[in-house]
Amino acid sequence: MAARLFENIGKFGLGLAIAGGVVNSALYNVDGGHRAVIFDRFRGVQDVVVGEGTHFLIPWVQKPIIFDCRSRPRNVPVITGSKDLQNVNITLRILFRPVAAQLPRIFMTLGEDYDERVLPSITTEILKSVVARFDAGELITQRELVSRQVSEDLTERATTFGLILDDVSLTHLTFGKEFTEAVELKQVAQQEAERARFVVEKAEQQKKAAVITAEGDSIAAELVATSLTAAGDGLIELRKLEAAEDIAYQLSRSRNITYLPSGQSVLLQLPQ
Repeated sequence: MAARLFENIGKFGLGLAIAGGVVNSALYNVDGGHRAVIFDRFRGVQDVVVGEGTHFLIPWVQKPIIFDCRSRPRNVPVITGSKDLQNVNITLRILFRPVAAQLPRIFMTLGEDYDERVLPSITTEILKSVVARFDAGELITQRELVSRQVSEDLTERATTFGLILDDVSLTHLTFGKEFTEAVELKQVAQQEAERARFVVEKAEQQKKAAVITAEGDSIAAELVATSLTAAGDGLIELRKLEAAEDIAYQLSRSRNITYLPSGQSVLLQLPQ
């Protein structure tokens, strides 16, 4: 009797485990920010997009394919040429997400790795098309315009594949080695030209200053000559007396002993 009871309990437990396994295989979860596409072994990909939550399916017949519908970043590096045939290295940062209603078509035409199949190719195409409209200098001075043009063209192109681009930005922009060296040489040449112009301007200013000084000396000499003509030698004698007075004052304050020969006028040949 006890053996039969244990046998019935075992059968019940086995049946319960099988039923639990079947129920568990018939349930699947769709996390927040995700969507699911159902693949049916008999009818193919269903057109219905399943939202978030727990859902039922037919075990071994239907299979859920989960897609992340949140914005995800991707960096796409591209090497292209400018209008003036300069090599340009550009890195484009894209925030993208799929259009939820178009997930069945995306899965059938592109697969789960749709971003790997679409973004690098269309980004390269758009960047080469836009960059070719600008020369190297304009890519630097009009970077905002270039970024906006790339964003508009790329957003329109991605729409045909069922993708939404929330943000497109140029994060890296450099040129080839030859162009960089040419820019450096141009800057050095401009600095040398500025330095040469400064030297020329300085020489011109010095020349003007010398002319003005000479003119001043000439006018002063004319004034002195005029004064001497009018006053005779009295002005010269007055300047000698003033100079002698200043020399005597300086000698009287000096600690050194100065010997002057007697009977001689050594102070500017003053008269006795």
